[in-house]
Amino acid sequence: MTSEPTVAVLVPCFNEASTIAQVVAGLRVALPFATIYACDNNSSDDTAECARRAGAVVLSEPRQGKGNAVRTMFASIEAEVYVLIDGDGTYHSASAPLMVNLLREQKLAMVVARRVHSETSAYAAGHLWGNRLFTDVVARLFGATFTDILSGYRVFSRKFVKSFPSFSEGFEIETELTVHALTLRLPVRELPSAYAPRPAGSVSKLHKYRDGYRILLRILSLVQNERPLAFFSAIGLALFAIAIGLAWPIVLTFMETHKVPRFPTAILATGIAVSGFISLACGLILDNVSRGRREAKLLAYLATSASISA
Repeated sequence: MTSEPTVAVLVPCFNEASTIAQVVAGLRVALPFATIYACDNNSSDDTAECARRAGAVVLSEPRQGKGNAVRTMFASIEAEVYVLIDGDGTYHSASAPLMVNLLREQKLAMVVARRVHSETSAYAAGHLWGNRLFTDVVARLFGATFTDILSGYRVFSRKFVKSFPSFSEGFEIETELTVHALTLRLPVRELPSAYAPRPAGSVSKLHKYRDGYRILLRILSLVQNERPLAFFSAIGLALFAIAIGLAWPIVLTFMETHKVPRFPTAILATGIAVSGFISLACGLILDNVSRGRREAKLLAYLATSASISA
């Protein structure tokens, strides 16, 4: 703990020519020993050139989407500590050394900057409400560890980065990072950090409804993959409830008249009930598969060296 770790700062960028130089300059002051990488995600302006002039190492990812840019940087950059921050100038660069020190001192896998804003303009209309909604959903499904799951400002250990199986393409990457840590029960922390409005001339790339819909779908997909018993049990119970609702009047009539007056409805109710049993069986089988996948990911995390020299 006496020597400085090799730190890589990862800045995914898409049309951030107006802010990227300021972000790189702030990071160079906060983390003078770090190497700053800017990943140009198919920008149509001169983001890459502005980042290069500011002193960043520029990478390129032509596949559109923040998740694609993050995955490229995770795969190609070697370091002991990784700092992930957006290139829009909204995050507080001075928090980076605090987050890095917290990660190292407590031997954490990830530190998330919990955004603290003093100006209402820092969040676009509906974004704050959406963040709270998604955070609450994830907390109920995977554990109430984080209060800001969509924060784009994070610090990771090498073990986390090199064992993280990323599949997200866009802004749902933050949700995937959070759920990965929660399902493996990795040591994580949150740290409050100032969050500012976008500087003049900078435009948000987050589309409220489209990206919110994609984040919600990603949460459902993660529940299906990581909590299959709960997911398919809920479907099975819903099917059972429908089957009972259809069958109950038929049962009452049969008890009174010993006849089945609505035979097609009885067949439908039976089919729905059978589907419910199948859903429960799928949940039990996939739960064992999911447990095996979690064990494999945890073993990959534990087997990854914390040092780039090993």
